[in-house]
Amino acid sequence: MKKLKMLLSATLLAGTCTLSAPLLAQALPSTINWTIPFGVGGGTDVWARFMSPHLTKQLPGSPTLVIKNVPGGGSITGTNLFYMRARSNGSEMLGISASTLYPYMLGDSRVRYDFDKWTPIMASPTGGVVYIQPGLGVSTGKDLGKLAGVTLPFAAQGPTQLELPVMLALDLLGLDLRPVFGMTSRGEGRLAFERGEAKIDFQTTSAYINSVTDLVNGNKAVPLFSLGIINDEGQVIRDPAFPDIPTFEEVYKEYRGEEPKGMQYDAYHKFLTAGFALQKVLLVPKDIPAPMKQELLLAVDRMVEDEAFQRDAVEQIGPYQNLIGAVVEVHLKQAVNMTPELQAWVKDWLKSKFNVSVE
Repeated sequence: MKKLKMLLSATLLAGTCTLSAPLLAQALPSTINWTIPFGVGGGTDVWARFMSPHLTKQLPGSPTLVIKNVPGGGSITGTNLFYMRARSNGSEMLGISASTLYPYMLGDSRVRYDFDKWTPIMASPTGGVVYIQPGLGVSTGKDLGKLAGVTLPFAAQGPTQLELPVMLALDLLGLDLRPVFGMTSRGEGRLAFERGEAKIDFQTTSAYINSVTDLVNGNKAVPLFSLGIINDEGQVIRDPAFPDIPTFEEVYKEYRGEEPKGMQYDAYHKFLTAGFALQKVLLVPKDIPAPMKQELLLAVDRMVEDEAFQRDAVEQIGPYQNLIGAVVEVHLKQAVNMTPELQAWVKDWLKSKFNVSVE
């Protein structure tokens, strides 16, 4: 990550040297439409509306950012429309999430978009925690044997949405997970857990802190593991938001007596990287004029260094470093490129486990 940060700094510096102040001031239009392929109130929508005023403040001329929600198809509908219709004059941006990346990675035939045609401007990572009903008597990896023969209903949005790496992880632990697909949000899944309809649940960092911590403190939920974060060497380490909660890898080793490995763990790690290290991504058409692209990069760089933004971001998205420009581009390319073997394995797993076909 440090090397990539140096690359980003060099890119920004080079761009600043080649662009005059008048050119920068005139580059972007006064109104920028920001397509969010999810409904109002969803995680990506909330993220974009949080980012908008901070980003506007840093852009020359303070252009108006208009959030345009285009839900449907788990974000595929709106993303396809952006890909086909977005103009390359600096007036169009796209905000995506894991639900946009996963179908692309799996070769879903509904996907019409191509990440090679876009330039990522920034990405906001997140973490997450898996927690379980306290009545099951499980609090550490050593306790997982108590779940032998126990069916664990899990309220989920969909097989190729944010829960995918979580389901891969729970299956690696040998748990009898029974997902109930069709939830409109992770918040709906949490409510099913609170009502006792689900025995296990998962929430991203901000939702866990804001909505699950009280359940844990009231002995109504027990954290099982966090997804951790990925360090500069590509290794999973404890999440700084949850330093006292072990990672999946730690729990697996405690239970199985060895490190996780094999094709299924490779799939888990791939989707974890794509869906969480790059949880929310801001993209623009690759062929927008270079001055406009540079304005956005410089503005985002100023934004993430702004103390007011940093203060607000800790509460909104957790204690994570937002990624910018070249850093995101490298990670995104690595994350979404699936080998044919790994893609086929995940499709076969989804079919055999949940009778879900990705065509």
